[in-house]
Amino acid sequence: MKTVFITGATSGIGNEFAKAFASKGYRLILTGRRYDRLLAMQKTLGEKCRIITTDLSEKEQCKKLLKEIEDEHIDVFINNAGFGTAGNFFETDVDKEISMIRVNDIAMHILFKGVLMKMKKQGKGTILNVASSAGLLPAGPYMATYYASKAYAVSLTKAVARELKEQGSNLYVCCLCPGPVDTEFNSNADVIFALKGISARKCVSECLQGMRKRKTVIVPTLRMKLAIAFQHFIPESLLITMVGHQQKKKIYSDK
Repeated sequence: MKTVFITGATSGIGNEFAKAFASKGYRLILTGRRYDRLLAMQKTLGEKCRIITTDLSEKEQCKKLLKEIEDEHIDVFINNAGFGTAGNFFETDVDKEISMIRVNDIAMHILFKGVLMKMKKQGKGTILNVASSAGLLPAGPYMATYYASKAYAVSLTKAVARELKEQGSNLYVCCLCPGPVDTEFNSNADVIFALKGISARKCVSECLQGMRKRKTVIVPTLRMKLAIAFQHFIPESLLITMVGHQQKKKIYSDK
């Protein structure tokens, strides 16, 4: 029986990945901060589900988590934990921003590297780093730190994917870069207004299609693919201005 390991599994995209892989007969290892939600998922998804409560904003918790799965054979790792924050950079809370960097980048990096090394010993495996279309853009005024954090995830994934290809490795790594997705993300990011997004289920479905094709960067929906392609025809300064205008709506809903 194959095993999938999913961080940030208690809501949104992570939750949908858990349901998708459960339907394929995978054994699940799910992590998150909220034990009650993990327990509810375990009861729903069945006995082939191991739950581990952890706070990935703490570096030592990341290392402890790798220790917890040391004896597990991981076939697929969905490196999904993350969150955002919106606002003028002068006004955003620095502690929340640093916590976000710890989860979106440091925890992502530690777990990515740790599981990748584990899979190298196994001889095969798949890792998906959940990033964002924000990571494919040059900058995001009014969500400056979030955009920067996701650019890190995209860049790291693409670089490691190239290294593995040049080595002729059986390991496959990729990143998911969706546009707006209807999850709890906006409320956690202090967002007042946001564009209507796709469902988490649709996002996961299109991502799994991209993984079957072994794409390195997976962008769900034709609309978002076209938007990402279109940016290359716009001067960077204008593009950043346009992005900032859209993000500003998220915190000043009356404008």
